[in-house]
Amino acid sequence: MKTIGLISDTHGYLDEAVFKHFENCDEIWHAGDFGTIEIADRLNAFKPLRGVYGNIDGQDIRSKYPEHLKFDCEELKVWITHIGGYPGRYSPGIREEIYRNPPGLFISGHSHILKVIYDKKINCLHLNPGAAGKQGWHKVRTLLRFCISGEKIHNLDVIELANR
Repeated sequence: MKTIGLISDTHGYLDEAVFKHFENCDEIWHAGDFGTIEIADRLNAFKPLRGVYGNIDGQDIRSKYPEHLKFDCEELKVWITHIGGYPGRYSPGIREEIYRNPPGLFISGHSHILKVIYDKKINCLHLNPGAAGKQGWHKVRTLLRFCISGEKIHNLDVIELANR
């Protein structure tokens, strides 16, 4: 079993509460728009970090983190990308691949809207942790925390940090 802390859209701001909420996590996954390489470095110094770059991220982040990250966690196929859309409205660059080779867990950021949606069509859970930073139109800064055992995702917690 692995416990994952999922964050996105920090836009250069990292709330200290993230460290408390992710203290029992095995890994942190960032779904893009770090904002600064220092955010990535601080998270990576705390826990093993997997991440993708977002549309606001500069070359320093893009040189360390890919646009798409596909890997297995436990026995679950995972795909993380920043601009991915969601079930029924996948981004054009995602749509063909996700239907041809679906993961069990698809994670994206970008929208600043927390979403947990199961796509029955491809048997895949979509997660978007919303935005943890202060930039954007969202009202509340959010994170997700969950466990993966084998192919199962369980103990999903929605964490509200504070108002933007």
